[in-house]
Amino acid sequence: MKKPAWVIDKERAKRAAAAETLWLFGLHAVRDALVNPARDKLRLVVTKNAADKLADAIADSGVTPELADPRKFPVPLDPGSVHQGAALEVRALDWGRLDDACEPGQGAPRLVLLDRVSDPHNVGAILRSAEVFGARAVIAPHRHAAPETGALAKTASGALERQPYLRVGNLGDAMQELRRMGYTILGLAGEGAEVIDALAPALADRPVALVLGAEGPGLRARTRELCDHLVRIPFAGDFGSLNVSNAAAVSLYAMTRPAKGTS
Repeated sequence: MKKPAWVIDKERAKRAAAAETLWLFGLHAVRDALVNPARDKLRLVVTKNAADKLADAIADSGVTPELADPRKFPVPLDPGSVHQGAALEVRALDWGRLDDACEPGQGAPRLVLLDRVSDPHNVGAILRSAEVFGARAVIAPHRHAAPETGALAKTASGALERQPYLRVGNLGDAMQELRRMGYTILGLAGEGAEVIDALAPALADRPVALVLGAEGPGLRARTRELCDHLVRIPFAGDFGSLNVSNAAAVSLYAMTRPAKGTS
């Protein structure tokens, strides 16, 4: 039997509304979102145990929690999601425009650009490393990249609330804009002609954008062409390789080391 038009329209509206929000889960992700004044918080579901652990954050947020039975947790999470008795429905963060967020200003900012890195666990781990090493922002395209999700936020362990994660329409266009802003763009590639450790001291006082590609395919052809240098991480063995999130951490660390002769 064909559904009435009003039923179809209602279902479409429900799906559209659901797409505008996401559920964060896990104690760390929920706590940091609750205390983030920039985060639009819609609904908090917690067990009694989680509510006790999050009491201070809940009080500061002003959100009224819904107490739930841990055996029947009423939140639409993927099976296997380790929610630890806490879930928060939110709207995605708005980190503003590329030129505003990445304008060099004083100092030598570092950026991380992701070329079709779609695994939310990798992106979450990269956000953590970006925060630890003081990167100005992590930038990825709207398409073929991990969006804000509960899994990403949980892996980021709170960094999603503090570390800018900008989504752009076209990564190549963003790279060209960053070059006009004075950034040197380094693409990470196993066959890179230069070693990142050797190049880093010469760029210690300049804005740098590190570009990493998805595991397997790596950087796309146009992305490579837009890089100023293709660099590699030196490995002790002939077959060394790193997960993209580990490569991001190592690269950021290399770019924060002082130039030779300084302390």
